[in-house]
Amino acid sequence: MSTDRPLVRYSRVAVLLHWVLGFALIAMFGMGLYMADLPFSPQRLKLYNWHKWAGVSILLLSALRLAWRLTHRPPELPEGVSGRMPAWQRMAHHATHHALYLLFFAVPLLGWAYSSAAGFPIVWFGAVQLPDFVPVSEPLAELLKPLHKFSAYAMAALVLMHIAAALKHQWLDRDGLLTRMLPGRA
Repeated sequence: MSTDRPLVRYSRVAVLLHWVLGFALIAMFGMGLYMADLPFSPQRLKLYNWHKWAGVSILLLSALRLAWRLTHRPPELPEGVSGRMPAWQRMAHHATHHALYLLFFAVPLLGWAYSSAAGFPIVWFGAVQLPDFVPVSEPLAELLKPLHKFSAYAMAALVLMHIAAALKHQWLDRDGLLTRMLPGRA
């Protein structure tokens, strides 16, 4: 057996990081939608704090995932799959993954910057106060708030596209591509 054979599946760590981050992003987006229209109340303040804690956690998880990805080459697309994919799909596949990685960092950093500019410190899990990312500035906060929101919507759209593509490969193409990222034996 040759050791230079490409891997068929992602490693267990890559699979775990993929699914934990995926579910965290979906939960975070849902929480953001729910809390944004709540009237000012203790419940809203609590949810905003949880949102910030989760955002910092997602930022750290994203850094861990990127570090893993940079040090552990993912398996190539199987020849039978990549050979049947039109060029635009291969390009969309790579562009979507790159954009997702960019947004894994941009969305929480924009949220942190908005919170800092608005004068609301982030105290991670109520124990670790993070430094302000930017100085307090109402005009800057007004600029950053919609950037955080729109980048979150962009990430949600890309996540939906990613899920739709995975399901297309599973149910329409029946090429087994999804099994490379399912939990199980690596």
